[in-house]
Amino acid sequence: MTELLVKTFVKDYENTGDTKVRTAYGTMAGIVGICCNIVLFGAKLFTGILLHSISVMADAFNNLSDAASSIISLIGVKMAEKPADKDHPFGHGRIEYIAAFIVAFIVIQVGFSLFKTSVGKIRNPEDIHFQAISLVILLLPVGVKLWMGMFNRKLGRRINSSVMMATAADSLGDVAATSAAILAIVVYAVWKVNIDGIAGIVVSVFAMLAGVGIAKDTLAPLIGEPVDSKIYEQISNFVSSFDGIMGTHDLIVHNYGPSRSMASIHAEVPNDVDVQVSHEIIDKIEREAMRCLGVFLVIHMDPIETHDEKVASLRIMVEEVLREVDSRLTFHDFRVVEGQERINLIFDVVSPREYQGQVQEKLKTRICDEIAKRDPRCCCVVTVERSFKAED
Repeated sequence: MTELLVKTFVKDYENTGDTKVRTAYGTMAGIVGICCNIVLFGAKLFTGILLHSISVMADAFNNLSDAASSIISLIGVKMAEKPADKDHPFGHGRIEYIAAFIVAFIVIQVGFSLFKTSVGKIRNPEDIHFQAISLVILLLPVGVKLWMGMFNRKLGRRINSSVMMATAADSLGDVAATSAAILAIVVYAVWKVNIDGIAGIVVSVFAMLAGVGIAKDTLAPLIGEPVDSKIYEQISNFVSSFDGIMGTHDLIVHNYGPSRSMASIHAEVPNDVDVQVSHEIIDKIEREAMRCLGVFLVIHMDPIETHDEKVASLRIMVEEVLREVDSRLTFHDFRVVEGQERINLIFDVVSPREYQGQVQEKLKTRICDEIAKRDPRCCCVVTVERSFKAED
């Protein structure tokens, strides 16, 4: 069913890196969400009124909020498609995140309102009018929401959309909510115990948790988050694959909306190669990064010594020391300034995030001490920094 919808409504659906194709995916998912949730709202509201069940009616309004959320998401996706202009040189892609945050607020607000109503039902319970046909009607939304969850998850992974992944999680939460409402009806039918208000609270809590989850997923890229390890490796390996590049470090990726990224990276080049030649290579990599990866890449060129055997042996010594101190440590910008009585080793160490404050200072001291034990002439000037890569 999902593939049929994609092939029918999304032109060039395999080219998911294209902004227009991605927008078409979002538009289709939004329309499907609106239609399904409005139908489910009507069916559940009718059933809830028929049964006098607050949990079922609460679940119905949860679906109505989902429909409103789909409308806002649809508008957000459309607005995010707008190209860059003089006031927004990086485009409007982040509008999609803002729209998703509005959706999260609506879901939380609806959940809180339903929570208060459910508490009232616990204090003043009403009899549930059990009818077998109502259970049949309620089983349909469970199946629909399961499909919507898989539908949004599949498309979300395909176009790397956190909004769709959040919608998928919300749909699976609705499955649990509707199941809670069905359980309340069955319990009343079999044992004449009214847990409708309690089930309503469960539904409202699921709704609020879904809203909080969506808010977390959408606020992270707005505030700034570490680079996904797969993307980090992809960009780093891409730059390192070009002839004349000896290594890379200090990759930073700025997100300006899904599939809209700007990045900067330091590329190491041999210091004995003409600067014009290295600059030409850097320019080529930047152009190819935009063409192949869709990333606006800015590269800083770092010249390094590649032929001096003494520098090479000192570099190996530093590598061994760092490996012994903590295998997760890496270093870059390695320079050697040799005097008559001592050798200055200047380099940056990339450490895990747990090294902060005094712990970071102790790390620097330990590295310097371990290197001095191996060669007393060596005096280290170490700068400890942290990677912008997400830690596994």
